[in-house]
Amino acid sequence: MSLTTAKWTLDEYHQMIAAGILENRHVELLRGEIIEMSPEGEPHANKRIKTGEYLSQLLGDRAQVRPAAPITLPNCSELEPDIAVVQRLDDEYDQHHPYPENIFWVIEYSHTSLSKDLEIKTKIYAEAGILEYWVVDLTENKLIVFREPMNGDYQFRQEFTQGEIRPVAFPDLAISIEKLLR
Repeated sequence: MSLTTAKWTLDEYHQMIAAGILENRHVELLRGEIIEMSPEGEPHANKRIKTGEYLSQLLGDRAQVRPAAPITLPNCSELEPDIAVVQRLDDEYDQHHPYPENIFWVIEYSHTSLSKDLEIKTKIYAEAGILEYWVVDLTENKLIVFREPMNGDYQFRQEFTQGEIRPVAFPDLAISIEKLLR
């Protein structure tokens, strides 16, 4: 006898949230599966907060920096990246979370969830066409950048420990890698 995992649609997931079924549960939807999220340790939370503030200062009114807030993807996924840099749509986000076409790039700070962030989430973001995905590896203190989504995977991967990086959506913006890793 084989076991089958129940898959949930985005609508079913939203109905569970609205009904309070997932209240007090820190979860996200990955390809139709409800997955418990790892607790956020102090370094993780502090770096996420500092990076959010830094990016907000750099971007000004060009984009909205959303820390630890849901994004909705068409592959039955609703993730909560540590940071999502999205279009400023103000009241439209009262109706829906950002969709792939609203997202400039996402950032995950990763320690205990590194394998999930590098293996599973990389594929989910690439499948959805997210142009750029950054993983800050807190264990090795490095930034891993994924770009050029194609056929469910990223064609470009590069690692940084210093210098500057320019996001695809904002090539005129130089972001200090040291400030992301501090």
